[in-house]
Amino acid sequence: MTVPATPPRGATTIDSPASPVDWAVSDAESLLRSLPGVISAKVVRDDTGAIKEIHLLATTEYAPKQVVRNVESAMLARFGAHVDHRSVSVARSADDVRQAPAPAPALAPAAASAAAPGRGVYFEDVEARRSRRRGLSCVVTLRAGTERYSGEASGAESSRARGELAATATINALRLLLAENVTLSFESCITVEATGRAFAFVVVSGRAGRDTTFLSGSCEVKDSLETAVVLAVLDATERWIERGAGH
Repeated sequence: MTVPATPPRGATTIDSPASPVDWAVSDAESLLRSLPGVISAKVVRDDTGAIKEIHLLATTEYAPKQVVRNVESAMLARFGAHVDHRSVSVARSADDVRQAPAPAPALAPAAASAAAPGRGVYFEDVEARRSRRRGLSCVVTLRAGTERYSGEASGAESSRARGELAATATINALRLLLAENVTLSFESCITVEATGRAFAFVVVSGRAGRDTTFLSGSCEVKDSLETAVVLAVLDATERWIERGAGH
């Protein structure tokens, strides 16, 4: 699978995130651990609930400023929470010893056999349509091995709808690959800009049994926003799904 780029240094928000939502420290820490290069995360809130400090242990693969930018984008996209970069401290470790991952999802039997030849899920096509009756709709087609899986989402057209519907349609396609006790849900999607280039940044949540994991991914916008969002969702979910393929 093509691995999309992460939001680079100097990223600024283009799309407005969802309104601020209530969030737990454990959810924020789970989200931050899903970011590239982050080994562990600790979030401290003050008496008013605002973010006071964020402490990260990260690998040397990414520059500290890039890790901080990713933290800002992820918290804004998922929780509508603004993070002051001065409140984030990044300690670096040459040893990539990550915390034990959340239990991996299991692929449905038919999907597991279909994915074996290609050992992965690949983007094949995305189509956006407009109609008076359905508003804006998006159809995403993925390929696993020799099989194709399609997902669709529709809703009222708005400035945020293109990315959100593309992400939801991708998740609907991915759900066809998962066992009944495993779910994926769309959380948020924003577009950020840096050095004259735009990037799609998405957050999704995966649930296997009682455990929920926040997953984040990103991709540079080249052909279209919809294509970038699809690839960002695949970037977020790739390892989470592949860990289940071996069971």
